[in-house]
Amino acid sequence: MKVMLAMSGGVDSSVAGALLLGQGHDVVGVTMKLWGGDSDSGCCSVSDVDDARRVAQQLDIDHLVFNFGDDFNAHVVDPYVRDHALGVTPNPCIECNRHVKFDRLLRRAEQLGFDAVATGHHARIGRSVNGSLTLERGADLAKDQSYVVHMLDQRALARSLFPVGDIDKVEVRRLAAEIGLRTASKPDSQDVCFITSTGGRETFLGDRISFRPGRVVALDGAELGRVEAVEMVTIGQRRGIGLPGGGPKRYVVDVDVPNSTVVVGDDGDLDRTSLLVERPTWIDTPIAGTVLVQCSAHGDARPAALAPGCEADTVLVEWEQPQRRIAPGQSVVFYDLADRCVLGGGVAAR
Repeated sequence: MKVMLAMSGGVDSSVAGALLLGQGHDVVGVTMKLWGGDSDSGCCSVSDVDDARRVAQQLDIDHLVFNFGDDFNAHVVDPYVRDHALGVTPNPCIECNRHVKFDRLLRRAEQLGFDAVATGHHARIGRSVNGSLTLERGADLAKDQSYVVHMLDQRALARSLFPVGDIDKVEVRRLAAEIGLRTASKPDSQDVCFITSTGGRETFLGDRISFRPGRVVALDGAELGRVEAVEMVTIGQRRGIGLPGGGPKRYVVDVDVPNSTVVVGDDGDLDRTSLLVERPTWIDTPIAGTVLVQCSAHGDARPAALAPGCEADTVLVEWEQPQRRIAPGQSVVFYDLADRCVLGGGVAAR
């Protein structure tokens, strides 16, 4: 099979290439040039591209670089900035997977005659009893990345491969060292590629939007303090919200950007019995009834009932037990009751 291997410059995609070659596939490595600005973290730095190229040389495969900067700006960076201006907390890495890695790259692979695109994600593709493809948690639950690729449908799954999904991270690094790959001991990247470690999120956004100073108020409306930028505040935040130390713990329970107001309360004030999810996607067919719901990349999946929302193209999640409020813009992913297979997911609504 002719496989396009997405090479981020990390150890997982490096070992994925070695495994594919061992299985007899015809492999070509591809690195996506996504972000044209400063980058000293994530997967878009100059050193990452260089690592990918050198690993390709070690594996004796061709290596290409695709410039998808326009797609990345349109579908990831611009919405990231716009969401913060509206008081929404986006998940840019998931939107990159949705629009670039498993849309733009899959389309490019198809145009060039490749049978599949492979990545280094820790997830697995299986098949259900009715013959449809399934998206399953990776064998290494501590590194499982099924949450961040939850948007894949049957067509995308049919053209995707996750070679390291069946092994744990210790084995990945052992294989990389055994082969002598330069990425064997390279640390995992966990940062947003266009946010530099030196400037941070505040500098990046401050160069693109005008921050609004705002009031910090209690649930009864009493003013407690002030923040310099309401756009930098998110649901559940406790530090950096302009309150003096030594008092009771206060958490952000709502952010009202148009009115420049941050509402805070006790920990219990974050509890919610339901959650509205927008723009749901499904691995196969839409699901209703009891499922497990996960609201962060490495959070626990909690039981809830799914039902159609009150608005078109929404899903209502009704928790079995009250849960902390999820920040609008965060991904909400549905798993089967065995906590193994992804059923679908969407984005937490305001």
